[in-house]
Amino acid sequence: MSGSPPIFSCGRESVPERGLPQTATTANSSTARVVVFSLLLVLAQTISIAEAQRSLSPEVEAFIGEMVQKHQFDPAVLRKVLARAQPQPSIVRAISAPSTARPWHEFRSRNVDPARIRGGVAFWREHQAMLASASREYGVPEEIIVATLGIETLYGRNTGKFRVLDALTTLAFNYPPRAELFRSELEAYLLLVREAAFDPGKTRGSYAGAIGIPQFLPSSYRRYAVDFDGDGKRDLGSVADAVGSVANYYRAHGWHSGGTVIVPVEEGGGEADALVELGIRPQLKVAELKLRGVRPAAPVEEGALAALIAAETESGRRYWLGLNNFYVITRYNRSVNYALAVHELAAELRAAMVRAGS
Repeated sequence: MSGSPPIFSCGRESVPERGLPQTATTANSSTARVVVFSLLLVLAQTISIAEAQRSLSPEVEAFIGEMVQKHQFDPAVLRKVLARAQPQPSIVRAISAPSTARPWHEFRSRNVDPARIRGGVAFWREHQAMLASASREYGVPEEIIVATLGIETLYGRNTGKFRVLDALTTLAFNYPPRAELFRSELEAYLLLVREAAFDPGKTRGSYAGAIGIPQFLPSSYRRYAVDFDGDGKRDLGSVADAVGSVANYYRAHGWHSGGTVIVPVEEGGGEADALVELGIRPQLKVAELKLRGVRPAAPVEEGALAALIAAETESGRRYWLGLNNFYVITRYNRSVNYALAVHELAAELRAAMVRAGS
């Protein structure tokens, strides 16, 4: 700014401490400080120039070109932002061995445990009115909202330690199996940064670049986050916005209010493995599944569409019928283990609230 004092200057002439006359020693000390400050300034400028001129890979340059063409970003600004990203090998290791890949009984023991149930009950009680409001507006049960936040971040306690910029650039340019997905998420993140006007290098999240209490990827943040507390901004670090956004996400993906999630199966039948291989999208009527040997352990509408799902328990493979709402939960995280955990934690939380008379 014109008229501002130079950097590192206090904006006025230095005054000797406590009004004492300045001796030769203090004068020499002052001169030394000026020299040190000058060297630091030169070093800072050198680092800034080096960062801005750091060579970026052809893939990153191509991505910048696309962002300029599609969204009219300033290429110089993008180069500066992406030059700040630091590839993290630990991110690639983490995404190559996700916790949801564990056998179901191991995943369940880590996620549907007494501590998470106690934490969920406490969270529900603290935010009971808010959760009831979200449930009424979006048609999603309170326990499903709470359980989702519990599985994702332990109700906001563990929202991630990685810089989102590092996570997304690492996966977009250093993880070929899912590079296309994460380039799309990096694109969404940069658009989100521009729309919300925050520093792209400061936001932290998961190793996959998921953000906030509900752990939305940037594309989901832009599409499904809501301003549930009415403060004029969508902030997934806010409990209210997190609650409303989870409910909105499920409704947008087709949640059926009052619908069943899963039905246990007594017998999968001789075609069980082939039926499981059809996938988790409900596409066969329950009546047809019965004709193919599947025996539900509880009443279920004959005309309802379902998928036969399986998971490994300590006593062997177990089967369920996954209905529409189970499939909707897998849109949040495309894992049978994840959706089972949300459903079972939700059931535990509802039971605990009923026992407590809440």
